[in-house]
Amino acid sequence: MAHDDGGLDRRTFLVGATLASVGLAAPRLATARASIRDTRTLGKTGLRVPDIAFGTFRLKDGDEDLVRYALDAGVTHFDTAESYGSGASERTLGRALAGRRDRCTITTKTLAGANATRAELTRGLEESLRRLDTDHVDVYLNHAVNEVARLENPAWREFVADAKRQGKIRFAGMSGHAGNLIACLDYALDHDLADTILVAYNFGQDPKFYERFLHDLDMVAVQSDLPRVLAKAKTKNVGVQTMKTLMGARLNDMRPFETNGSTFAQSAFRWVLSNHDVDGIVVTMPDRAHVDEYLAASGARTLAGADGDLLVRYASLQAGGYCRHGCGACEPACPVGVPIGEVLRARMYARDYGVVEIARQEYASLGAAASACLSCSAEPCAGSCPYGLAPNVLARATHRLLT
Repeated sequence: MAHDDGGLDRRTFLVGATLASVGLAAPRLATARASIRDTRTLGKTGLRVPDIAFGTFRLKDGDEDLVRYALDAGVTHFDTAESYGSGASERTLGRALAGRRDRCTITTKTLAGANATRAELTRGLEESLRRLDTDHVDVYLNHAVNEVARLENPAWREFVADAKRQGKIRFAGMSGHAGNLIACLDYALDHDLADTILVAYNFGQDPKFYERFLHDLDMVAVQSDLPRVLAKAKTKNVGVQTMKTLMGARLNDMRPFETNGSTFAQSAFRWVLSNHDVDGIVVTMPDRAHVDEYLAASGARTLAGADGDLLVRYASLQAGGYCRHGCGACEPACPVGVPIGEVLRARMYARDYGVVEIARQEYASLGAAASACLSCSAEPCAGSCPYGLAPNVLARATHRLLT
């Protein structure tokens, strides 16, 4: 079967057909007012955080009322970063929480490079505090860590210790969703560099999901070490929050199959929250309807009756288009080092999240990105994805879409 953007090869088609054999009923979306029903302790930090926290990746100027709407519903933890909206996310959050700062906790993040200096890191923190209009953040993370060298930089450890002494950050750690994720998490945990971590984790990365539904097919679980690392964090009392829990967030694709007021998003959240090694979820909430839909899953400790069917259906729909975060299995095949996983992450922001401008910004930050794919005739990465994606086709299509 020929590949095109989003096409399936024979193995992926068989996987999708197997998954799609579960039948589901008519559409229904419940958006009644909902609220947080459970809080959990974020590891050694001792912070009590809602099991579903507000991610501000798409927060923009003028969204202050949305933040307050979530806060009034019990969402008392907000996750942002200096890079989100080139600082707009932090500024909006600061304005929204003016006079309410004592009711919530805040995580912000910085891209601390392998050669970053203490002075640079200090300056970045000060700028974030200014935008957030606060004198401290509760959690400060080394953002999107994809190489151990960034954690080995002694300036990061020295900066964190100094900022803690000054009361400007209370706790620190790392976030990650790309290549070398397991190695970076292991290093951070083994060297006591994290009070808490934020990591991409969803049912589509958990080998137990595929063992349950695909045990008769040859499906390689390339993220088989992720549950081990989460359990390791728990044994060390390191807090664990998860992101990218919706496996691409193509929610509208699932509306025809949702019934009895339960949605795919709620099923995906219950899957994650049923893992006792997880302290909570961070998810982007773009409007009030999504706040209400998402918070309806708060308080879950187990899966509900129809959850498995919805997750299976979604996995079948995504079989030929979703790149697993942190996999990296295809990248050694590329002789010029195209960061295929990061390229396809930018594609996900455009195709699945519908935020094309953000996708273009993320893609531009990759430098040459997939430009080499346009003139590549050998296509050595073809067939390199254990999940059946066509990286040679998808990378080219992404370059054309986002440049």
